[in-house]
Amino acid sequence: MLPNNQPKPESDLEETVIQVKRVSQKTKGGNTIGFSVLTVIGNKKGRIGIGLGKGPDVASAIRKGFTQAKKRQITVPIKGYTIPHKIVHKYGAAKIMLKPALPGTGLIAGGSVRPVLAAVGIHDIIAKIQGTRNAITNVYCVFEALQNLKTSPEPGKETLTKSKSKPTPKIK
Repeated sequence: MLPNNQPKPESDLEETVIQVKRVSQKTKGGNTIGFSVLTVIGNKKGRIGIGLGKGPDVASAIRKGFTQAKKRQITVPIKGYTIPHKIVHKYGAAKIMLKPALPGTGLIAGGSVRPVLAAVGIHDIIAKIQGTRNAITNVYCVFEALQNLKTSPEPGKETLTKSKSKPTPKIK
């Protein structure tokens, strides 16, 4: 509650669940089952956040995912209903190409890339993801690519970026 008993204003963030995965772990007493939920929030005006929530049930995992997404928000430069310039970004095994499109083209993106771009408020874009079908890696790749967008790029230059944070290696 705010001062003078006024209710807290409703957030203009739209919340979307991208993926719900059931995960299992072998323990001494049997299997422990949990859930991993990938979420995205956005206001369709250039603000976006992504979160990965884990919990013993789906409801608590979703709540944790949205809480993490609200803490990890960025502002994306938008030029009309598209992005200001072309960008190619690599994160782990995923490589994404985001290219601005003319008005009326629509949101041409597949898999887990589409809800992320829709949450930002981008209506006209061409996106291509390569390298992996892992939704979590693809969403992080798109998130970092949007984070690396500049408001005024050098004309005629394609922006190629690589992730500075390397994914943790799997130990066998």
